[in-house]
Amino acid sequence: MLLYRSAAWFAKGLREYTKSGYESASKDFVPDDLEVQVPGRAFMVTGGNSGIGKATAMEIAKRGGTVHLVCRDHSRAEGAKAEIIRESGNQNIFLHIVDLSLPKSVWKFVENFKQEHTLNVLINNAGCMVNKRELTEDGLEKNFATNTLGVYVLTTALIPVLEKEHDPRVITVSSGGMLVQKLNTDDPQSERTAFDGTMVYAQNKRQQVVLTERWARAHPAIHFSCMHPGWVDTPGHHPDGPHINLCAGRVCAPRSPPESSIWVRVRSAICGPQVTGPRLGFSEAADWASVSRGRAGEGPEPTDTRPPRVV
Repeated sequence: MLLYRSAAWFAKGLREYTKSGYESASKDFVPDDLEVQVPGRAFMVTGGNSGIGKATAMEIAKRGGTVHLVCRDHSRAEGAKAEIIRESGNQNIFLHIVDLSLPKSVWKFVENFKQEHTLNVLINNAGCMVNKRELTEDGLEKNFATNTLGVYVLTTALIPVLEKEHDPRVITVSSGGMLVQKLNTDDPQSERTAFDGTMVYAQNKRQQVVLTERWARAHPAIHFSCMHPGWVDTPGHHPDGPHINLCAGRVCAPRSPPESSIWVRVRSAICGPQVTGPRLGFSEAADWASVSRGRAGEGPEPTDTRPPRVV
């Protein structure tokens, strides 16, 4: 079944997650949707020092939003902050150095953050794909600690902060790779199975979508979304695994006009909830209702082309 899922998903990816997929999906983009200004709204972008995280932060900064960059590497983060300020002319860019793989550090960061700042939108962008099993100082498998537990602790801790503001939103960058994995609640840290970094990453992305569904049910005042940015060649890592090297020339750069992989993210973050689109495909952002209909714990088979509600 895994082989079938992987093959069907890869075929789907070649059709929908590449440059050609972007070109097809972009026919439904409405450029005027992004012609807005958002002064007075605060956005947190994890992993905002490179790739599509930085591109997203840049677009928000250009529209006047206050941006909080949550990054692990201080020197790279300082460089990204300086570049965003220089290009956007926006001085309201704040830097926070946090290792998302350390739950206690994440919680402490939020406790300090909420004493000084407000927040309208959280964008869970940061992630990692470690191909050899590695434990954090807390004894947690690093992919799970960063991609799942870190996202859970950060989002859960920030929910009370978000609920105080107008039109709060949480956008989590998942991956179409989740379609090759059913939710595995028996071995979340890959302790009893052969370790495969790509499949562990896919499982983490499945876990993120399930968490999003649960948060949305429990906190209806906040608009929760998950999205897949397509196959994007970024400096940090290749999010869908080694196969991306086989698709050289087909993948998208972090910014492909009109900002292909950040269009839905920025649109979902700064505008109304509805983003039109023909399918759950390139730059997809499914609300929790779509996730629910798609069986969040198992997900639709990769060949399932029923059009869910896209927001």
